Amino acid sequence: MSDKPHQNLAIIGHVDHGKSTLVGRLLFETGSVPEHVIEQHREEAEEKGKGGFEFAYVMDNLAEERERGVTIDIAHQEFDTDTYYFTIVDCPGHRDFVKNMITGASQADNAVLVVAADDGVAPQTREHVFLARTLGINELIIGVNKMDLVDYQESSYKEVIGEVEDLLNQVRFATDDTTFVPISAFEGDNVSEASENTPWYDGPTLLESLNDLPETEPPTDAPLRLPIQDVYTISGIGTVPVGRVETGILNTGDNVSFQPSDVGGEVKTIEMHHEEVPEAGPGDNVGFNVRGLGKDDIRRGDVVGPAEDPPSVAETFQAQVVVMQHPSVITAGYTPVFHAHTAQVACTIESIDQKIDPASGEVAEENPDFIKSGDAAVVTVRPQKPLSIEPSSQIPELGSFAIRDMGQTIAAGKVLEVNER
Repeated sequence: MSDKPHQNLAIIGHVDHGKSTLVGRLLFETGSVPEHVIEQHREEAEEKGKGGFEFAYVMDNLAEERERGVTIDIAHQEFDTDTYYFTIVDCPGHRDFVKNMITGASQADNAVLVVAADDGVAPQTREHVFLARTLGINELIIGVNKMDLVDYQESSYKEVIGEVEDLLNQVRFATDDTTFVPISAFEGDNVSEASENTPWYDGPTLLESLNDLPETEPPTDAPLRLPIQDVYTISGIGTVPVGRVETGILNTGDNVSFQPSDVGGEVKTIEMHHEEVPEAGPGDNVGFNVRGLGKDDIRRGDVVGPAEDPPSVAETFQAQVVVMQHPSVITAGYTPVFHAHTAQVACTIESIDQKIDPASGEVAEENPDFIKSGDAAVVTVRPQKPLSIEPSSQIPELGSFAIRDMGQTIAAGKVLEVNER
């Protein structure tokens, strides 16, 4: 681990705008991927008739993705700049992977939005910006990519900036803090060094912009919250729940509570990267063992917290949602599946309380009869089985969710308040 402050960085934007290539380039420029690995990928890419994909291959190391040339899972990669130690959450651009995009963005502190100079703002550019805003990403750096395809013309760059600024204003992203950088991820222009091809640009390179990001406060002063991803039985140890610490600190000897399973006990051991550790903090992926707990007592989607301050379990909750795509209209009584942290629970929208104007954030209508694609609303939700979730104002890491139905993500949102059961 690096002793520099840590940032989770999401790379978002439309499919084929060059996100994976940019990530590969960043890892290469910061020395996180040695040259010979890139060479190896280059040969492989050329053999498959995909010359030029070598940087993208650094990220897309799943065989299936190479065959399809598409990013599927969120690959986590790390690199250091002068100021920070970054984990990249590479967010897929394809529509059917929006759910991963949502889990990716909800873990990110800041984001780089990649927009291709030859294509401009595309449907997913909109969607990703909207999601980033709803899920609480603070700062956006805009990489206007593929400048090499428009002959490094300043006019093309300015045109894209205009489009992106309009989009940001529509979703009320503060454009004052937004940095725009003209780049070519493929050629390397303005990624780590200023490019001679853009003499008209005198702003920071992409890496300099990343160095200038504000430092995030790790959520260690919040109470412990650790959503469970899996539960294993390991011989000689017993039941081992596995998950990522979102907030607070997990110590051996702590008395913890699993909600909504409503069981608990004392933490005997904590393991990280196959080594025993005395404690774990936000961002750490851990396996741990709790005295007296059996494999059937707990399950994926449970959240661990201190026994004296257990995670809240919702009878109902009020949330702000953004409908991204739905073939018809959404009315009270609709019951899709909510994906919150590691839980997936069918929930009924009991009432639509307010329709919000997504451009201004003002209330557009009280108690509307329905909402449709493109609408933002405040709704009251009743989980069909117990769900542990927190208000996003108190524990943002456990306050955001995606809503899925018919095999696609139809909406995303954040929890405003929880009415505990």
